[in-house]
Amino acid sequence: MKKDNVIFFDTTLRDGEQSPGASMNLSEKLLIAKQLAALGVDVIEAGFPISSIGDFEAVKSISQQIKTVSIAGLCRATEKDIKTCWSAVKYSKKPRIHIFLATSDLHMEKKLKKTRAQVLDMAVKAVKHGKSLCKDVEFSAEDAGRSDMGFLCKIVEAVIDVGANTVNIPDTVGYTTPVEFGGKIAEIKKKVPNINGTIISVHCHNDLGLAVANSLSAIENGARQVECTINGIGERAGNAALEELAMALNVRSHYYNIKHSIKTNELCSTSKLVSKLTGIPIQANKAVVGANAFSHESGIHQDGILKARETYEIMNPSDVGIPESSLVLGKHSGRHAFFKRVKDLGYKLNSKILEQLFEKFKILADKKKTVFNDDIIALLEESSSSDKEIFILKYLSTTAGTATIPTATVKILKNKNDKEQKCEIFQEAACGSGPVDAAYKAIDKIVNMDIKLVDFSLKSVSSGEDALGEVILKIQYDGKIYLGKGTSTDIIEASAKAYIQAINKSVEF
Repeated sequence: MKKDNVIFFDTTLRDGEQSPGASMNLSEKLLIAKQLAALGVDVIEAGFPISSIGDFEAVKSISQQIKTVSIAGLCRATEKDIKTCWSAVKYSKKPRIHIFLATSDLHMEKKLKKTRAQVLDMAVKAVKHGKSLCKDVEFSAEDAGRSDMGFLCKIVEAVIDVGANTVNIPDTVGYTTPVEFGGKIAEIKKKVPNINGTIISVHCHNDLGLAVANSLSAIENGARQVECTINGIGERAGNAALEELAMALNVRSHYYNIKHSIKTNELCSTSKLVSKLTGIPIQANKAVVGANAFSHESGIHQDGILKARETYEIMNPSDVGIPESSLVLGKHSGRHAFFKRVKDLGYKLNSKILEQLFEKFKILADKKKTVFNDDIIALLEESSSSDKEIFILKYLSTTAGTATIPTATVKILKNKNDKEQKCEIFQEAACGSGPVDAAYKAIDKIVNMDIKLVDFSLKSVSSGEDALGEVILKIQYDGKIYLGKGTSTDIIEASAKAYIQAINKSVEF
């Protein structure tokens, strides 16, 4: 029996970015888009162009730079939205306009305040307009999981008649169960007479923890596109996780008999990149890419694994890009060992960046007895940002104690936008409730911005007393939230670096 193909439609940069606090700037979105292309996704939904100037520019830039993958933009069923979307995606070699419109009675009555007839007319006109601009148009029936099946089939038939290449059936609020959702797809295939003229897509949310299960059920019943995100991030409880869908189809290939284009050995590095840039950590027991996904503590399990890996592992770690190297790195390690470890971790870097990274590694190795994989990944991700830094931390000194008022002195270099003007160096000191608070107050004096710290977390990147600490924080400035990350063996320095990175992002935006 010949295998069917399922299309992987990745919406990490659109629905995934809608996770609270997960907003990314242009350079970060481009980094993820390039990695998604390397991962082998078929379609990248790069954003919602009309939602903001930044989103428009991101979709446009990704369309211009990523040429091996179809680039989609999301839009509502209005002429202005569709024109704006086309203006952003038209630079792609394979552009797609993705139009959505609610079809459940609840949404039509309460949100749209329109009748079924009005919504049907809007859908047909929107798809016609989209097709006049772009060959590839997808129509999404928002809240299809709670829509009346008769009306859903009617609107699906109508948009296919006017040229919809793909019809998406979203479980927008994660309401359905696998048998129920699969049955809806089967019913659409049975009752829509022109359904063979399009591709059925599904977009499942994870409010009840069933997004992946519902997507797989839909595939069993004829869906041939799955909309998903890296690490399952997205609105509320998130979306179907791409890595879980891809590996389920691989591990149970004889059951599903489905082919796909995902290069699974890129899953781990893609997962870590998205986690770092969004500030959303990967839970330890996360399927496929979590820290414990291939860890075994039980003596019985360890004995079984040593005798035959298959006793307790249904996947090979290398299949998802998780390294098994036991090479220990420290201050006596040379370039060859370090470069090999970077390669084993799944990163492809040019010689100049590798040399710069090696110098940072040597500095870190002088502070630590052992440099672990997570330490190296932290260095890699910290070096990956191509943002222009307006403020750069040059010096930090703090004092604190049980009988001492915590104080901090900081020296910051400020870059000028005008290349002909020289950079300025500012120095300030401040007291605070603790050394971190004092450092932040000193920085505030220099940047002179009305900044509010809204979230702060500190964790150890690796193990040991000399572990690299990572600070992830969020600040509020001018009504918007910005993420900052900093790493150092000194947690006060890591805190200051994270704070300044967030400030730089607020200035850039």
